[in-house]
Amino acid sequence: MISRRDMLKTGAAAVAALPAPRLAFAQDVPFAPKPGAWRNFAVTTRLELPATGKAQAWIPLPSVREDEWIKPGRNAWQTNAVSVEVARDPKYGAEMLHVIFKDGETEPSVEVSSRFALRDRAEDLAAKGSVPALGDAERKLYLEATELMPTDGIVKETAEKAAAGKGSDIDKARAIYEWVVANTFRDAKTRGCGTGDVASMLRTGNLSGKCADLNALYVALVRSVGIPARDIYGIRVAPSKFGYKSLGAGSEIVTKAQHCRAEIWLEGYAWVATDPADVRKVVLEEPPGNNAVDTPKVVAARQVLFGAWEGNWLGYNVAHDVALPGSKHKVGFLMYPQAEVAGALLDCLDPDTFKYSIRSAEITA
Repeated sequence: MISRRDMLKTGAAAVAALPAPRLAFAQDVPFAPKPGAWRNFAVTTRLELPATGKAQAWIPLPSVREDEWIKPGRNAWQTNAVSVEVARDPKYGAEMLHVIFKDGETEPSVEVSSRFALRDRAEDLAAKGSVPALGDAERKLYLEATELMPTDGIVKETAEKAAAGKGSDIDKARAIYEWVVANTFRDAKTRGCGTGDVASMLRTGNLSGKCADLNALYVALVRSVGIPARDIYGIRVAPSKFGYKSLGAGSEIVTKAQHCRAEIWLEGYAWVATDPADVRKVVLEEPPGNNAVDTPKVVAARQVLFGAWEGNWLGYNVAHDVALPGSKHKVGFLMYPQAEVAGALLDCLDPDTFKYSIRSAEITA
């Protein structure tokens, strides 16, 4: 904890002591997420940095607001940093708490608590409605290539083959989803959530990785055929109420529970949930493991995760190629806490050496 001698700075919206989370796994029930009651959560991230040089850190804050399924709340923090600000990525709007410690600080530390509300989401894809068109600026943003996700060359060629013969956007998007599920696999040896280097995956033919690889591949493929799409980078915060051990947090400690999902924009539906990477996670990890693609839980996940997902996951932001404010460093995406000591970026995939922890609690009072 921060001593009384420290320069204590507390966010104006102080978070009260959180009740103990309820984390018992549910019995197996049909996998059928649908909008219902909102659930309130808090995620608390604590960093303790090495005292070996000038230090600064960036902690992602919930900055996705979609009134159908996620509502960010207030953030609060405690730190002995000399500078604290909520920074915002100018292109994608990703928010982060940026803290800078004084030279010679012996115990650089920061603790950030964020509140938010979640609920399940599901789109009735059989009932196309009337929704406002996506704005020109957003359409351009969510069709463009990024440094790791090109939309031409082998990416476009692959997407056109996967969607051959499909006329509508929804049919193209579903065909590409099925192609990703059928042709990729989750690699348990991949560090963290992967890197999302789509072009390298396709050039080498090594279509393996984790969510930041497989869902980035899906987003790039869909964009390349003219359908706006985006990755949402976040973290699992609660167990699955549908009994999927692989699709939820296993305890209140969620330090390594990061996960990114994908959305596609379909006229008449707006943003639609998708997650082909989680289908491959169910194949590999759902007990007893290494499941056949025709097992009931895999079949259910494959059907549901085009159009729906469960509200036990926090989406931080949709940003790519994020320049860290006040630093020369840039990250491909902002899903993990980041920190720099003496000009060197710490390894965010090694929380034991980096010394950070993330806890989740459901607020029931």
